[in-house]
Amino acid sequence: MAPNPIDVSKIADLARLELTEEEAQEFTPQLESILGYIEKLDELDVENIEPTSHATLVFDTIREDMARPGLDRDAFLQNAPDQLNGQLRVPKVIEEA
Repeated sequence: MAPNPIDVSKIADLARLELTEEEAQEFTPQLESILGYIEKLDELDVENIEPTSHATLVFDTIREDMARPGLDRDAFLQNAPDQLNGQLRVPKVIEEA
């Protein structure tokens, strides 16, 4: 258990959550229990363990960046439902105020 009492209401405010007083009372022992498990990690001997950023090894698979020909504009516009002056027209998505 934490040496200082946990103010669940303050944590909820920081997380922009609205809690009732009953919810805050319910979550206080749950949060203290979680922090108790975290405090148990201090008991572990990690002296000879190298720090890592991930629990398992991470490998990036990156393909070679190769230039390829793009889609021909005329072929693209052939399937377009609406076009004007060689460009694709789309419905307006911004509403005016």
